[in-house]
Amino acid sequence: MIVHNLDPVFFDFGFIQVRWYSLAYIFGILIGWLYGKKILTKQVSQNHTKIYLSKYDDLITYIIVGIIVGGRLGYVLFYNLNFYLDNFFEIFKVWKGGMSFHGGLIGVVISILIFSKKNNLDYMIYFDTVSTVAPIGLFFGRISNFINGELYGIPTLKPWGVIFPKIDSIARHPSQIYEALLEGVVLFIILNLLIFLRRSSAGFISCVFLILYGFFRIICEKFREPDNHIGYVLGDYTIGTILSVMMIFFGLALFLRIKYANKNK
Repeated sequence: MIVHNLDPVFFDFGFIQVRWYSLAYIFGILIGWLYGKKILTKQVSQNHTKIYLSKYDDLITYIIVGIIVGGRLGYVLFYNLNFYLDNFFEIFKVWKGGMSFHGGLIGVVISILIFSKKNNLDYMIYFDTVSTVAPIGLFFGRISNFINGELYGIPTLKPWGVIFPKIDSIARHPSQIYEALLEGVVLFIILNLLIFLRRSSAGFISCVFLILYGFFRIICEKFREPDNHIGYVLGDYTIGTILSVMMIFFGLALFLRIKYANKNK
């Protein structure tokens, strides 16, 4: 068994702390932004590459706002609504933690739609770009969750079980690592192989992202301890599982819409 003894603080200057979780957001967005430019050149024709690339830098600001606002509101609505209804101003204290991936996803989708409409660009192009690079941020995020000793797994007797001393003395599945590998590494490889090796309609990569992320998340949720204040909501299903099932349905619906639109061109 492995005993977790990692410090969530990367640097402590006394008056300010730099945490691994903050660095995960910074590096995830920075690397995704730079790599996204390369992805864009594979998606659009040379006649349109310049305009999409020039606007992409401005889009990143919208995406950052979408991640933070959507992620926070998603956590409030999906995971702890009653608490925040009684403690409204706690919503704004993001530094205390509490972000939802599914909420962040909705925030990013809305921000891309607004930006694309404002600049008269195809939002599907940007959806595919962000979907392809998103696993980078997911990987860093889940690794930082492991370092923080949060979102830990259910008890296990497996030799790779991890004891989180701040929680209890029980060996648990390192569900954060499972998610980092599936939602980060595996999903990244699949999406990038598709976008570089397969010529597909705009939006196809987004469909694959929604479906595969939802599938991988459902698998990982089986090994993850549910939130203490929520527990399981439908039998042995968690909020994360239910939201991920919805993601899969949205991905399939989007795929059918794209297929129908191409058929009727």
